[in-house]
Amino acid sequence: MKKIAVPSDDGTLIAAHFGRCAFFLVFETEDGRAVRKEVRANGQGGGEPGQCHGAEGHDHAHGHNHATMADTLYDCEAILCGGMGWRAADALKACGIEPLMVQTNLPAQEAVEAWLAGSLATGKGFCQCHH
Repeated sequence: MKKIAVPSDDGTLIAAHFGRCAFFLVFETEDGRAVRKEVRANGQGGGEPGQCHGAEGHDHAHGHNHATMADTLYDCEAILCGGMGWRAADALKACGIEPLMVQTNLPAQEAVEAWLAGSLATGKGFCQCHH
């Protein structure tokens, strides 16, 4: 069983940017198919700084805390997203979560199943616009 996360704003489609999504869709998969879907709130902003295997979170002026977001996805193997800054990507990698960039109009569940089947094109070109 694998768990794959997808940022979303509407519960169906992949959000354009990881850090600004409304929530995460977490798909539990078996035999190349998504068998269950869980919705998790995007843990950015507010609360205590996140911890991920002992690593300190990094608070941005705009309220993002990459470690808190990684904590939300602690049990996921990968995240399929439309856009993500390199700091967020590094925080996820440090927690053992592989961030993958996708350019697709597929609904989130179909994208997950295509990735499991090896037919979804992915990249690792993260946004350099964050400082």
